Amino acid sequence: MSLEFGKQLQARTTTIPGLLLFDLPVHGDARGWFKENWQREKMTALGLDDFGPVQNNISFNDAAGTTRGIHAEPWDKWVSVATGRIFGAWVDLREGPTFGAVFTAEIDPGTAIFVPRGVGNSYQTLVPDTAYTYLVNDHWSPTADYAFLNLADETAAIEWPIPLADVEISEKDKAHPRLSDVAPVAPKKILVLGANGQLGRALRAHFPASSHVEYATRDDIDLTDANLSQARRWRDYGVIVNAAAFTAVDLAETPSGRADAWASNATAPAALARIATENGITLVHVSSDYVFDGSHAGAYSETEPVRPLGVYGQTKAAGDAVVSTVPRHYIVRTSWVIGDGKNFVRTMASLAERGISPRVVGDQIGRLTFTDQLAAAIAHLIESRAEYGIYNVTGAGEPRSWADIAREVYRLTGHDPAAVTDVSTDEYFAGAAGPVAPRPLNSVLDLTKIRAAGFDPVDADVSLASYLAD
Repeated sequence: MSLEFGKQLQARTTTIPGLLLFDLPVHGDARGWFKENWQREKMTALGLDDFGPVQNNISFNDAAGTTRGIHAEPWDKWVSVATGRIFGAWVDLREGPTFGAVFTAEIDPGTAIFVPRGVGNSYQTLVPDTAYTYLVNDHWSPTADYAFLNLADETAAIEWPIPLADVEISEKDKAHPRLSDVAPVAPKKILVLGANGQLGRALRAHFPASSHVEYATRDDIDLTDANLSQARRWRDYGVIVNAAAFTAVDLAETPSGRADAWASNATAPAALARIATENGITLVHVSSDYVFDGSHAGAYSETEPVRPLGVYGQTKAAGDAVVSTVPRHYIVRTSWVIGDGKNFVRTMASLAERGISPRVVGDQIGRLTFTDQLAAAIAHLIESRAEYGIYNVTGAGEPRSWADIAREVYRLTGHDPAAVTDVSTDEYFAGAAGPVAPRPLNSVLDLTKIRAAGFDPVDADVSLASYLAD
């Protein structure tokens, strides 16, 4: 088969999700030929992940019929041919509904294929002197998990051009298991930090129990440890969700609180950003309305410049800035978070039950965000592979003041909303015994972008009623 010159670069899907076949333009004349075997900008523009190759390998095969595989490694692979021609066979060995799916194709210098992690790869040379080349995005490690399938597996039933009985196969490849004995390759791991906080507990409830989802507290992993890069085999992780933060906004105005806030909200995200960048991990970082000063007229979009008023807001803005440098990142900006544990809604419900008439701030405006919704939005961004960047996530509906919300809590719990009295922020904190952090008066976040990404937040009033009913 002669090499076809002048093809257009294009990507074609296959019967295996994520396995992409590429036509490569090859330019030739009487002297020979030339091709761009891997061109990052052009290939990512066609939908290929920027998979970050770190190693280039070449396997030269003297004879036709050389057969190797089926191997599934814990990394992605870009396969092409420098000279000669192969018959390639790929079998999906990943957990999921396509486990065991097979795809075959002939590959010559004008063709390449992207093989995602966990898909078994094998080939048979069709002509002598074939040079098989592949880029991978991790280095071989004896501690990594590999999966293998027998070349002669009856379920996959690969129709090899040259019968396996007539070719040389290594003893190791002959000993590989049949499909029924193959342990499916698990997805890359998800690590949730801050697992015991309000959001951490909601993420535990949202993600089904699975061996590839890990939860860690401050006691489990120290983000300020100089040896953090060695704390895990980070290449095994696909996502880190940073739900850990210092949120005591008033305490952050004290000398000790300031140090803790900067350590948790800026230094720790910087360490995670380095880990994520070096290992191709998606970093999900939870941000706050406190990065704004609250003086904006209308809802804050994701592109509004940050202007934090106090130490807490400053540390969160610093954390956002460093996380935004990670190639794969989601910064989820939220406000007025309510979940499992002590919070404003529970406090108001308790006051109502005890017959207390509270004075509640009436000049701060925003929307409640319930942690089950926040967890669902984070999962949606990860699973839908939404465009990386900043996303506002709060409850939907009309913005309210804290006093408005307090009155609604009283009403929903069968008490008189008139028991709640509005006061200004300045009046509420007048005579406070310790430092008081400045609060943004406008905490309303625009939800257009998260809706465009396919997630529609529930109305905060509806979530409030459901929360109190539970």
